[in-house]
Amino acid sequence: MKALKEIGVRRAIRYVMWAVGYHLVYRVLCVSPLRVWWLRMTGARIGVNSVIMDVRFLNLDRGGTRNLRTGRDTFIGDDCLLDMAGQLTLGNQVTLAERVTVLTHTNVGYRDHPLQREFPAMVAAVSIGDGSFIGAGATLLPGVKIGPKTAVGAGAVVTADLIGGVVAVGVPARIIRVLSPET
Repeated sequence: MKALKEIGVRRAIRYVMWAVGYHLVYRVLCVSPLRVWWLRMTGARIGVNSVIMDVRFLNLDRGGTRNLRTGRDTFIGDDCLLDMAGQLTLGNQVTLAERVTVLTHTNVGYRDHPLQREFPAMVAAVSIGDGSFIGAGATLLPGVKIGPKTAVGAGAVVTADLIGGVVAVGVPARIIRVLSPET
């Protein structure tokens, strides 16, 4: 009951509706064109020639799929975890390899959690610029902006904005190389 008090009846109903739609419809759609169709029908803006593999969504009750925007020719790999609490924008020709996690919010727990004062709940948009690649298992934290033509290495944790045209790896992600302008 504490959870229901915390989020309210309206959000609880939205949660149930999204859970039913997600698990009974989206999860059954086994090919990308059908997934793209469902996402567009539920409010996402998905660019032409985009491929959406078996992606996991969380917090659909907060922002729904309308918080997802992709450009043309994007690819979102299997088992990616996309947080729909805040806006997630992928530019043209962006690739999210398998098991990438993109978070748009943080919350340590209930309002009375002892760490709420130090780490208040927040929602912040994430954007990834045109022509960028995010390696398998990478994690992007809320509020990060990744510039165009940027490569993030597998397993990296992006905690701050990355300028365009770089390669970043590690935990936390650090720039290790600047790409040539013609890349």
